[in-house]
Amino acid sequence: MILFAAGFAALPVLALLPSLWGFTAAWAVTYAADEALHAKAPGFVRRLAALQLSRTMRFAVRTVMLLALADRMDAPDAVLVSGLAALSAHFLLVTMYSAVHHAIRRRRVLPVIVRNLDMSGIEVPERPPAYLYRRFLRKLLHLDLPAHAGLLTALATGTWYSAYVGYALTTVGALAALTTLLGRFRAVRQMPGRDAVIDEVNRQLAAYRPEVALYFSFAAVSRDFMYQVNMWIETLEQLDRRPVIVLRERASFRFLARTRLPVVCVPKADDLAELDLSGVQVVLYPGNAGKNVHMLRVAEAKHVFIGHGDSDKLASSNRVSKVYDEIWVAGKAGRDRYQRVRHAISDEAIVEVGRPQLAPVRSHSEHVPGPVPVVLYAPTWEGWSDDDCHTSLIPMGVPLIEGLLAENVRIIYKPHPLTGKRSPEAAAADRTIRELLREDEQKGAETSGGRLHEIRARLDEMSGRHEGDDAQQLREARVPDGDGAAQWQELRDEWHRIFWASRSGARHHVILEQLPTLYECFNQADLLVSDVSSVVADFVASLKPYVLTNAQDLPDEEFRAAYTTAGGAYLLDRACTRLPEILRSVRDPRHDPMAARRRTLKEYVLGPDRPTSMERFNAAVNDLADRSTAERAEDLLAPLA
Repeated sequence: MILFAAGFAALPVLALLPSLWGFTAAWAVTYAADEALHAKAPGFVRRLAALQLSRTMRFAVRTVMLLALADRMDAPDAVLVSGLAALSAHFLLVTMYSAVHHAIRRRRVLPVIVRNLDMSGIEVPERPPAYLYRRFLRKLLHLDLPAHAGLLTALATGTWYSAYVGYALTTVGALAALTTLLGRFRAVRQMPGRDAVIDEVNRQLAAYRPEVALYFSFAAVSRDFMYQVNMWIETLEQLDRRPVIVLRERASFRFLARTRLPVVCVPKADDLAELDLSGVQVVLYPGNAGKNVHMLRVAEAKHVFIGHGDSDKLASSNRVSKVYDEIWVAGKAGRDRYQRVRHAISDEAIVEVGRPQLAPVRSHSEHVPGPVPVVLYAPTWEGWSDDDCHTSLIPMGVPLIEGLLAENVRIIYKPHPLTGKRSPEAAAADRTIRELLREDEQKGAETSGGRLHEIRARLDEMSGRHEGDDAQQLREARVPDGDGAAQWQELRDEWHRIFWASRSGARHHVILEQLPTLYECFNQADLLVSDVSSVVADFVASLKPYVLTNAQDLPDEEFRAAYTTAGGAYLLDRACTRLPEILRSVRDPRHDPMAARRRTLKEYVLGPDRPTSMERFNAAVNDLADRSTAERAEDLLAPLA
């Protein structure tokens, strides 16, 4: 940043002196620093743009300063006029190219994007090649290099031929790029219209005949929020009824995990209303969002809030849930939690279905401890409020990690995906913890990286995601040739096996990516330390010891009365003085007084082991779908009675 600022500050000074070699050096520094900042400090570049110092403006400044230098060095008028004309033409052509590019992008935005539906029935033109389409402004602006280099060479040698050659190369290059893109624009004019796209999607939906829809919307959606949908995909794929996934934000479509199920992404409410989802009997909602009303207005379907985790947080007993026909919870704890919200939710509207996602979590009896206890610290995020105790990271995260480091344990640190999105204090604590663990984390972590990358690439390939805009996604949408679920699972299992084996020499782990999964981290851990969240409720399935952070230092009985999952937990005070005593439950299983409580709590929180959660969830879907069908039949027969 210092070189960048110094280079631009020096340009006018060196142009007016004039100093050819000094100017050339500053000119080169500004080019190099500009490119480096785009790669390493994009936030700084965005701040420059907000101050009207956009990339185009910075290139224009360099050009004006170069012409000023040439004038101060008494370059011939013909060279100056030609340079001004060529470089002005270059900027004009860049502007025209930007306008055409914008027109192409606008035409390629579609009302619906799909995955796993055969959209070959409509013709969608190929996207312009990447060299014309992606990062086009950066490439076009750099076409000024021949003109700049030619003029600088001419000023150094005193012969002006190189300046004219540079001018010609810059102008012809920009003109050729614009002409090529205009050719692509003619093809894009053949894009199908809104009605044609929606009609074809409806034809494909009619052929598939969806009965269950998972509906998701979130105002600030990103990869960090998509766990709310992705956690349900495998469950949906095992239903007896035919599911479809309905998304509302384009970003959510990009970050959706692999699935063989049809997916439709419909950003606008008017377009959603045009989709034929009349056969859908049950709509499942993993989150409460404002756009849910666009689907809730479909009176013929039954609407169910399934959430994205069962916890003692307010979100797991929100009065807003009253708008749904039913609320599905894991066990009786969820039912009781809603019943504490007086006059909000009727008992008949609550259905206990378990947590089908927890099938991969191995129980305590299947776990083989290693020579050193493994502690998983998985704090929740800071939430939407200013309560600094919502996450333990702010008041006690760093002391906790320091205490664990002093206790000779291995640490797996997996923060919530949204950590630091709202609170600078949480972000700072997260950075500090990563630094504390980073040195030991690196040891032994370099082997087998190539194979891990290969597997990740194959998993990405199998995900069904395609790079590109709406039109390219639609063009490449296809019905999967086969299930592929077995191969997908084999690859994921292999990835996890190699990952943990290759890091056997590492003391600690910081997990920030989607892989390894949270449940695989559960299987590695001997002990969980977390906050009040669905992570704790899920970990209860393992029957392993776990710790809840009591950052407000409430009396134990008061804390346990407030939070159901605290019933089987060891409670950790803000100063972490209880940590050595708690670790005894791992080092000496005979000293684990909470073991019996965890067994009782598991059924209360997650429901019975038999029938399985998947069987209960599937039965609940079937029952509600049958009721929906029966009620529709009654409505049709009512006028005839």
